[in-house]
Amino acid sequence: MQKWRLNLHETTGLNPFIWAILFILPFYYIFRTSSRAHIAVGIALILLFFVSYVLVFVTKGWKVYVWSGVQIAISIAMTVLFGFVYFSLLLAFVIGNIMSKTGFITLYVIHLTVTIVTIEYAILVHNPMVVNQLPFVIICLIMVILLPISNYNRNKNEQLQGRLDDANKRISELVKLEERQRIARDLHDTLGQQLSLIGLKSDLAIKLMAKSPSQSIVEMEEVRQTARNAMKEVREIVMQMRGAKLAEELSRIEQILKTARIELVVEGDLEPMSLSLMNETVLCMCLKEAVTNLVKHSAASVCTISIRPDPLALVATVDDNGIGITRHGLFSKGSGLKGMKERLEFINGSLELGEGPGTLLVMKVPHTHPREKA
Repeated sequence: MQKWRLNLHETTGLNPFIWAILFILPFYYIFRTSSRAHIAVGIALILLFFVSYVLVFVTKGWKVYVWSGVQIAISIAMTVLFGFVYFSLLLAFVIGNIMSKTGFITLYVIHLTVTIVTIEYAILVHNPMVVNQLPFVIICLIMVILLPISNYNRNKNEQLQGRLDDANKRISELVKLEERQRIARDLHDTLGQQLSLIGLKSDLAIKLMAKSPSQSIVEMEEVRQTARNAMKEVREIVMQMRGAKLAEELSRIEQILKTARIELVVEGDLEPMSLSLMNETVLCMCLKEAVTNLVKHSAASVCTISIRPDPLALVATVDDNGIGITRHGLFSKGSGLKGMKERLEFINGSLELGEGPGTLLVMKVPHTHPREKA
């Protein structure tokens, strides 16, 4: 909740020409009197009003309300003594710049009430200056009613627009941060897969170097080709982050598993029509990461990838007959499985560890349009 002691809206006050007019005009009223004492009092009130007007903009906290109260008192005195009601316009401008809702409403009601009562009193006692300029006094009273509300709403709108601009800048920064993290994950998945393949090929080439040099050369040629493929995929990710297709990704996965001497079994529809490009890309990246982990850690000989739809999502499972993984802390360590889980949750999907002889990962990706139940 806003406090009473909030500052005024940042402003330099009125236009200098309006300042000049409103500073000179009251002297016309006070010099119409024949009493030197009245003239001296009038000049003192004018000077005090403009001093308090400046102070209300340069001070903070409760002092703002003190100097506003001084201005209200001077406005009353000028109306009663000299028939000059136009200080109420300056005061209305000041009140409209108060940002505290409570402070604004309180001062607005006090100022409006005091102005109406003072003008009525001047009319009742037949103050000639007020009676003779009654149409202008009525216009002034209308301005006292409308100006603070208009000024307050304008300042609030400017404040809200400023907050909106700040929020948009913040959102822009968060989008950039998310994009950097996404690119980092994609680079990790791509390079992890290709570097794992290079490592396997290099180990095999070293083992074959003494027994079969010709086969060792073949393996090293494949290492070189894999490195080139890795560079190509990194360029694609950095330059345009293109969408991935499931059939193409499974073809690449088959090549990796074949190199690692792991049999691949694919079940289900490889052309899902119910997925958006983003969701299909996320699924491909998660499958790539799952296979990378499988090659690195599972010691499996068979990998089964199943793609099947259900009423709300496309379910993809990656199952192997390896040594399995520890369920405790599955998503808390490392960037692989945790990254997969974050990707899927970003598109309202999920990643679960199922029951299987080795490792069973169950990935659910929501349909673009939920299917009807059969």
